[in-house]
Amino acid sequence: MSGTLELRGLTRVHAAGQPPALAGFTLDVPAGSCVAVLGPSGSGKSTVLRLTAGLDSPDGGSVLLDGRDLAGVPPERRGMAMVFQRPLLFPHLSVRDNVAFADRVRGVPRRQARERAEHHLELVALRGYGDRPARALSGGQEQRVALARALAAEPRVLLLDEPFSALDTTLREEMHDLLADLRVRLDPTVLLVTHDPAEADALADTVAVLDGGRLQQAGPMRELYAAPASLAVSRLLGGRTEVPGTVRDGVHSSVLGALAVPRPVPDGPGVLVVRPEAVRVTSPADPAADATGTVVRVRRRGLRALVAVEVPGPGGASVEAELATGEELPAGRTVGLVLPVADRAVVPPVDGTPSDAARSPISHG
Repeated sequence: MSGTLELRGLTRVHAAGQPPALAGFTLDVPAGSCVAVLGPSGSGKSTVLRLTAGLDSPDGGSVLLDGRDLAGVPPERRGMAMVFQRPLLFPHLSVRDNVAFADRVRGVPRRQARERAEHHLELVALRGYGDRPARALSGGQEQRVALARALAAEPRVLLLDEPFSALDTTLREEMHDLLADLRVRLDPTVLLVTHDPAEADALADTVAVLDGGRLQQAGPMRELYAAPASLAVSRLLGGRTEVPGTVRDGVHSSVLGALAVPRPVPDGPGVLVVRPEAVRVTSPADPAADATGTVVRVRRRGLRALVAVEVPGPGGASVEAELATGEELPAGRTVGLVLPVADRAVVPPVDGTPSDAARSPISHG
């Protein structure tokens, strides 16, 4: 059930004179892996899925499955199955017959197709639901049936178009657990598109960040968090601290002072970014403090709080920090800030297509 998917230089222009919806997009999805394409609305991620599935044709580039170029191959012959945001079940059919539909289209006898449908319903924890009408299901159950129907087609690649985005938090987490279990049992190749970094982190081996139709960075989510290649990546993953400055000999100089950076960065203008959970708030007299400033805003995050600290100087700077559980700080308090060296990253000051050196390699194994 696992195929190797290769997307090579995919480009799609919807209207002449308009920016491309997708420009030179290249991505490997090794057999048995789950790769997530992560991006905001309008970034081009649905275009990636439509071109892969054959629902749209690229203006450039190619889609290869197990080394075979799929140009001109219709969607139903590509060896792929897709689960959409909406389950798109047939309301006049039973749950069993919805799942059996793919087999019936392929000419499988009705009895055998229904037996196989029961097997796939068990895989998605819906044993005993076969006789129910599809219209009697809850939203979460409908998506389980849609997933079972896709699996019954025995695809070489399973395509997921934000299938859990309409579910509440609890149901979404249940579906994440189900997909993780199915990966262990079936070893499918999965290409997922999502706008939710937490979902990409929970499900995918590799995450490819897409913005403005261009691949910004790809790699394990931990790597993207620690070393974003652009402002777009940092912002999408929740980064809020952006301090402009200049890099020289591995040191970023700004209103925060001269701060060493842990990874090689070209000399010149650069923006220092650091995640709020990495910043430690301390006393302004603490000799370990990298900078001092004033708390100007406090936002609650359950048992924790997120504070914005203004650092004075030419142009000023705002640094956000997540406080420890139970820790409180009032607005107006002067504090020290510790930015651990390992958690500092510097990105180009203007977003664009990152250089090849800035991109993380995508595993071919």
